[in-house]
Amino acid sequence: MSSTTGLQAGVVLAVLLLSALLGRVIVGATLRRVEPGPVIPGVLRGGTWIGMLERFAITGGVLAGYPETVAVVLAVKGLGRYPELREAHPDKRSPAAERFIIGTLASYIWAALLGVVGVLVLGAVS
Repeated sequence: MSSTTGLQAGVVLAVLLLSALLGRVIVGATLRRVEPGPVIPGVLRGGTWIGMLERFAITGGVLAGYPETVAVVLAVKGLGRYPELREAHPDKRSPAAERFIIGTLASYIWAALLGVVGVLVLGAVS
């Protein structure tokens, strides 16, 4: 493996890890800023893992030159979470739905941003 290839692999790995792991901190801070109260336990469980996986997929898709990955991830997440969001408060606006939308947008923006930064860095080291 050439030094350039090793450097590129390191950049890809670093960007993917930053996206998935640091994104958790970024999204959490965003949600606390918007809704500073306590989080209701049990509401939309699994969000942390889903968030890390979606950021990993989106950043990886952007790095690989497939930005349409964002649409696929959004569709899968929306279809998967819709029943839970609808069940929570069928007759009125749901705080869980608002939190879901804000968290999803913050997560996707972070993941896409890191994907673009990764593409720029990869272009510079090539």
